[in-house]
Amino acid sequence: MEEALAKIRPHTTSNLAHQKAPANLLQALESTFQEKHADRTPTAYFAALITTLDGSIQKKETSLGDGDVLPAELYLLALVAPFVPSPVIQTNLNTLLSLTAPLFPALMAHAPPMRSQLTLYNAVFRALDKSQLDVSAVRQSFASILQLCLDPRPKVRKKAADIVKDVLSFPPSPLIRHPYAQRVAEWAHIALQQASTGALPKSKSSGKGSDTSAAETAIHLLAFLRPVLPNLPLEAIPPITTTLLTLPRLGNPYLSQAAYSILSDLFTASTTTGTASAIEQIPAVLHAVLESPPAKGDNSISPSWIRVLGDAMLAYHVADASACATEFHRVWKTVWSYFETKNPQTRKAVAESLDLLTRCITSSLVKDSISDGEAGKSPLRSIISQTTKALDSLSFASAMQELLSVISALVSNLGVRVDPAKSTTATEALLMPLVSKIADLRVQKGFEHKEAADAVLSTAMRVVGPAVLLEAIPLNLEPSDRQAGKEPRAFLLPMLNQPHPSLLGHFVSYFVPMSERMFNLQQKADSEGRQSEAKVWSVLVTQIWSGFAGYCHAPSDIKTALSPAFSQLLSQLLYSQPDLRPPVLRGLKALIESNKTIASQVDTDMGESSGSDNVITPEQASENLTFLKTQVESWFAVFFNVFGSVDRDNRGMVGDVIGVWAGLAEKQDIAKAYRKVVDLFRQSLQQSDNGNTTAMMQDLLILLLPFLDTQDVAALFSTCLAQEVLCHKDNGVQKRGYKILAKLLEHGKVEEDALQTFQRLDELSVGLSPAAKKDRFILLSLLILRVPSESLHIIPSLIPEAVLGTKEPSEKARLAAFELIVAMGQKMSNGGIVKRSMVDGMDEDGAEAQASINEYMTMVAGGLAGASPHMISATVTAVSRLVFEFRESIDTQMQTEVFTTLLVFLSSANREIIKSTLGYIKLAIHTLPIELLRPHLKDLVPALLAWSHDHKNHFKAKVRHIFERMIRRFGWNDVYQAAGEDQAAKVLVNIKKRKERAKRKKAREDDDDEEEATKGKVPTGDAFEDVLYGSESELDDSDEDEQASRPTAGPKRKGVEQGVRLRVDDDEPMDLLQGVASRLTSGSNRRRKPGQDAGHFKTDTDTGKIVINEDEESDIEVSSRKAAKDVAGSAYRESMTSVDGFTRGPNGRIKFNKDTKKRRRENEDEDGDVEMADGAATTPKKHKRPAEPKFGHEFKAKKAGGDVKKGGVDPYAYVSLSQAAKKKGRNRTGIAGKHR
Repeated sequence: MEEALAKIRPHTTSNLAHQKAPANLLQALESTFQEKHADRTPTAYFAALITTLDGSIQKKETSLGDGDVLPAELYLLALVAPFVPSPVIQTNLNTLLSLTAPLFPALMAHAPPMRSQLTLYNAVFRALDKSQLDVSAVRQSFASILQLCLDPRPKVRKKAADIVKDVLSFPPSPLIRHPYAQRVAEWAHIALQQASTGALPKSKSSGKGSDTSAAETAIHLLAFLRPVLPNLPLEAIPPITTTLLTLPRLGNPYLSQAAYSILSDLFTASTTTGTASAIEQIPAVLHAVLESPPAKGDNSISPSWIRVLGDAMLAYHVADASACATEFHRVWKTVWSYFETKNPQTRKAVAESLDLLTRCITSSLVKDSISDGEAGKSPLRSIISQTTKALDSLSFASAMQELLSVISALVSNLGVRVDPAKSTTATEALLMPLVSKIADLRVQKGFEHKEAADAVLSTAMRVVGPAVLLEAIPLNLEPSDRQAGKEPRAFLLPMLNQPHPSLLGHFVSYFVPMSERMFNLQQKADSEGRQSEAKVWSVLVTQIWSGFAGYCHAPSDIKTALSPAFSQLLSQLLYSQPDLRPPVLRGLKALIESNKTIASQVDTDMGESSGSDNVITPEQASENLTFLKTQVESWFAVFFNVFGSVDRDNRGMVGDVIGVWAGLAEKQDIAKAYRKVVDLFRQSLQQSDNGNTTAMMQDLLILLLPFLDTQDVAALFSTCLAQEVLCHKDNGVQKRGYKILAKLLEHGKVEEDALQTFQRLDELSVGLSPAAKKDRFILLSLLILRVPSESLHIIPSLIPEAVLGTKEPSEKARLAAFELIVAMGQKMSNGGIVKRSMVDGMDEDGAEAQASINEYMTMVAGGLAGASPHMISATVTAVSRLVFEFRESIDTQMQTEVFTTLLVFLSSANREIIKSTLGYIKLAIHTLPIELLRPHLKDLVPALLAWSHDHKNHFKAKVRHIFERMIRRFGWNDVYQAAGEDQAAKVLVNIKKRKERAKRKKAREDDDDEEEATKGKVPTGDAFEDVLYGSESELDDSDEDEQASRPTAGPKRKGVEQGVRLRVDDDEPMDLLQGVASRLTSGSNRRRKPGQDAGHFKTDTDTGKIVINEDEESDIEVSSRKAAKDVAGSAYRESMTSVDGFTRGPNGRIKFNKDTKKRRRENEDEDGDVEMADGAATTPKKHKRPAEPKFGHEFKAKKAGGDVKKGGVDPYAYVSLSQAAKKKGRNRTGIAGKHR
């Protein structure tokens, strides 16, 4: 509420009456509060406004023009009411209704006060209980608001509709549905009936005919009805549905589209929620919709009409699958007929609707089709036959993309098993010829919809598996297949990497021998010098093994397929084939995760609901896990060896697999592996020059940490809390040592004395590496939580290290230091005792202090007396974070003391201190209460103005932004009066003018640039960072009044339908009855044709051969050489050295290069050698002739360097008159320095 009122207060000097009146009224109310020493609570504002409104009505000051009192009172009431407690509104309900309800007739002609009245009643209705909702005045007011839902004014209509929706969405406790829901349903039904008969009253705001007015009002009614429908009673839905079906008869396209859209929403809601609200009406709705089909050329109504059929059928299938099956074929044929339209939106709606219809296919339809035979006339057989013919039909040429998506939906939804005892799916029994046809189309040269065909084949791969699909569609990749003239289908290999029902044994028997043969072919081609061919075989081998993970999703034959021979092959690949290591690791990881997921599930019916045969039972998954447990020890040895053989950057994936298999292992296996790793770790520590091995062992220990028992955890903690680890000369060993200690504490398995650990860490801080500070801060943050409440004297000794950590170069270290400061503050705020006698540097007889956030703030503020500016600046930053984090806990006196203390540092001469202090001032203005800051404006504003002209460190821009925030919070007058001097006040006047200019410029912007203009700085996710560094100034940082606007590109042509054309091939006759899909092309597809560059060469007229002159260079060679010369290495150099370049930090943040004189000079030197974009080189620089020696150079002293030259003659150089006379030129200078 305070933020909303703060936006009103500055408008007391506004030139607009409707802004000035609420501001003056608010100022008068707050002056009254101040005189009576009353708190500014929402209840106080509400009571004062009610009293003021009562006085205005009694004085009959009820005029509603701009600047009048009554609209201002309603405006402030609407603003305050949502924050008033519900009991207050319930107590004053009669008074409020008696004052505001009679105003409805007078407010009808004035939209702004009417909207305020509606906002007020929204808060009132949501605060009432069930008994008060039955009051006649409340019901009458709600009826008036219902009528406003059809108001011709858009803002009033929307506000009223939002009130009804909000009221129905939040019924009074303990009711589930609001008492007014039935009344709203009846009113909506009556209004719909009047709209369908054209009996609605004509709009007052338009002079159109009654029919048009009725249609417009009906459209408004449907817009109101859409969000309200889910909150209406279930028994009220059927009559509304019946009435909605009559609206398309009015002939208004938009009204028909809206009616069909609402029907679709109704059916979708009934499907998702499982309610029977519209289920009973589905047969009648289907019959009515099918009886009134729109014309196929009607592009506005057809999409909505088609979607209604799909949604209705899906809802019908959920309610009664057998009854839905009887209507399935009829609805399919009706929707299918719209596939031939040219409108892309209609075709898209047809594809979506047919997708929903494929979900309505039942097992009875599938069984009838299978028993009917290939030449049968069953509904499903006829649909498949119709779809197959459409692939070659010219009528469906433009719908090829949508047609393939429908086939994909058919393949997916027919993945049910025909017989639970067999593994054959309906897709395999019915759709394999259709899938084979699509695969044949995919390999044809002229087929353009390869992505959509790949989607169909990928779905088939997921449903039936590679074992079935590759039998019908062979890969044809080996040399024997190519010699037979078969087209290769390498595009099927990337589809293997998805869960499918094929057994792991199929990969072992089919793909493993194939990969071995291809590997031999690769070795042969490599040895014979055919590098391109060898690369092809290498890529094919990689793609084959990339599909290994797809076979590892809970296969049922894991015991037989994962034989010792196959396991040995996988181990060899992990050791010797780096390219194949990632897919093998993914497969071994999927083996564990997929079986664990299924074993943890409840046993479900595995009959018809099973989409694919890779879903095994939980019992089978448990058996698989039991078998894999026997393999853990041997695989651990392989994984550890691979982990040690790869470099640090590639250990992540191996570590993930180790973690997954460790979660499956028994305790004795984990303990055995741990002891081996720890022994190697201790041995490597004794070898001081073996840092990489030590760090690798630490990485393995981190992976095994979650699975260790308590005894091993305690031993590991003491091992890592040693000088050999935490003071190791290798940075990586130190970092991992602190990380292991932190993770041990995080898992809660360590029972160590926190004070002794702190003491030990303090002793080991001497050899701390800067790279390990982040992990050390994290460890200290976790240890702070374990400190007893009576031993908080340890905190003051940690404060200096944490405060200085906020100035670390590493961003992660700074963030960890901030977290440590906050963690100590939370520990102190929880209470306890600080024994000052045990604090280093304190008197032994010091009294004990109670721990609190104020005491902690005092401790941290002690750094302000530091000897170095670096320490003072770090302390200011730490205090800023604490003020932001504990703004609700720190008392007002402490906040005031901190503010006044840091205000003194604005007069410092050190820029590092000033930078931190400006950050605190910015945060304080954003966070602290206005009442606390207002008394200090007279000191704060002049101190800030002293830095308003300093350009270094961006101080000028920062100060300007701080003043913008101050003006928004305190108002222009308060800030301006605190400025004092006229010269200083000019800065504020300039800021105000620039802000007004920016508002005017923003108001002039076009709608096209609206999105770009409203872009703000992206939040970082850290509230403190967003306040301190975010929300940059909305004014331009430059001193220029206006900048040249960027030239905007012309409007892009969107949604232009290019149509489909036939591709003509002069060498081959065209058959329009078969295979036409491969001869279609779209006008928008401008692919590069093979050999099109050959047209640039000269040809021999007799033979037609290309003529290439050896002494001439082609344009391609010239351009490629230039590109290689200009681009090679220059892009990276530009990004690193150019003024316009930038670098990215670890978290993705962009840091732009500084605009230094050196970079500008280098850019200017490079600009002279840049070639034009069209290939024409710029004029080369002329070589300057060597300058002639100046007169007297032979007499010049070789070691003289300080003489000033003037006019080209060295002072004290003797020149003969004959030499001077030979100098040519009109304006030559004589010996005496005078012009002749």
